[in-house]
Amino acid sequence: MMAYASIAQGDQQLSNAVTTNSINQESTPLPTGATLLYGLGGAVYAVKEAAYVVFILLFYTQVLGLSGASAGIVLFIGLIWDAISDPMIGVWSDRFKSRWGRRLPFMLAGAIPLGIGFVGLFSPPTSVVGDELSLGLWLLFWSVWVRTAVTMFSIPQLAMVAEITSDYNERSRLISYRMGFMFLTTVLLPAISMMLIFGESNGEDGRFDASRYPMYGWLSCMVVWLAAAGTIWGGNRAQTQNKLATDDVTRHAGLMGMLRDFTSTLKIPNFRNLLFYDLAASASYGVLVTLSILAWTYYWELDSTQVSIVLALPSVMAVPLAIWLLGPVSRRWSKHQILNTAIALMLLDAGWVYGLRVYDLIPENGHPLVFALLFLQMFLWMFFFVFRGVASLSIAADITDEHELATGQRSEGGLFSALTFTTKLASAIGPLYGGVVLDIIDLREGMMPGDISQSTLDGLAIAMAMGIMPMMALAWYFSSRVSMSRERLQDIHAQLAAKKVQ
Repeated sequence: MMAYASIAQGDQQLSNAVTTNSINQESTPLPTGATLLYGLGGAVYAVKEAAYVVFILLFYTQVLGLSGASAGIVLFIGLIWDAISDPMIGVWSDRFKSRWGRRLPFMLAGAIPLGIGFVGLFSPPTSVVGDELSLGLWLLFWSVWVRTAVTMFSIPQLAMVAEITSDYNERSRLISYRMGFMFLTTVLLPAISMMLIFGESNGEDGRFDASRYPMYGWLSCMVVWLAAAGTIWGGNRAQTQNKLATDDVTRHAGLMGMLRDFTSTLKIPNFRNLLFYDLAASASYGVLVTLSILAWTYYWELDSTQVSIVLALPSVMAVPLAIWLLGPVSRRWSKHQILNTAIALMLLDAGWVYGLRVYDLIPENGHPLVFALLFLQMFLWMFFFVFRGVASLSIAADITDEHELATGQRSEGGLFSALTFTTKLASAIGPLYGGVVLDIIDLREGMMPGDISQSTLDGLAIAMAMGIMPMMALAWYFSSRVSMSRERLQDIHAQLAAKKVQ
């Protein structure tokens, strides 16, 4: 309620601060309520991430009996469609005209079916369970449904940041709020569910009880609808700005024109390096998040309560701290310096606790020190991940201005969709890789923690190292080739202003 009140009080300030195609280097800071409601949109995307990162592979393979390879292939196909649909929807939203602007109609059209999709995803009927083909097709249908709907909402919502403000630091602040809601929801939603829905009952682990998953689907649905409603309500305050952006944007005609608008983003060297960085970083991250839940469950033998704590509490501590520190750090360092440093530190953090286990430098599973080390690793990972994510997306927002200078076009949706295209394409590697790994290391349906052979556990750890480290190193290399300083953005703005005078 405080956020809504702040929005209402700050309408005039928001109207003055918003700029689309006119450049204002000294933008007025946005009202806190407006920033919070914009950031709330990250929670919508996060519900999808939570479902696929934490539960889908476990639910469909270990609980329902779908083979790891089949699950990996199905999820890979869904992600490929997801990646293809992103540029289509992003460029379409750039070109769209309505009384509510370019972005809001897409967000509304995506939010309602997205909630329904989670109910279907976690409620397969008994008629398809037990049949490999039917269960795989059910997973594919609802995966395509959910991923299309989340794209309809998230790409236009993300593209709005480059329209709302042109200020170097203010863009980072908007992105940091969005990312804060995204990460906190990603970890808090499954963590709370681990305790309230999937907790142990009569000595049985609720994560392996199929009857509990429909409740998680309904919970995901409600969170999506509430978060989307708040974001759309707040975004409606900027409808005049969106309408002006629609009237002034340059377009090529027809379907081929849409393709030209999309590919024009690749003309910018800075953006190409950002895409290559994101491709490698997302591939590494996809493998990590796919296998981490399995590693916590089987390799480290954490129970559902411990998993919920490691999943949630480090993030609850790290995300606000990182967002708070981003302000002073951003005033001292350029965004590309923050990005490159964060990637290097994440690379170091990814495997050190597994190295301690390999060399027998830590006690056996169950010792409090083991849990503390996993907690610390997750805290550091999330802290640096926030820095990485905010810096890269804020750089992308600045590159929209660089793109306008080079091409004469405003194409926020096309540019951000190109970035999410590579993110999702690379992330598809995680479930595919994870599904194949499950079959190779012989981690099958019904296996419980403590009953797994050492060779299977070693195989899981080796698979994580092989899937994470090389790609993260490659991401570091390409991030070192990205450059967007405050002075560079000011120069871009000055050149754009000079062109408009002419």
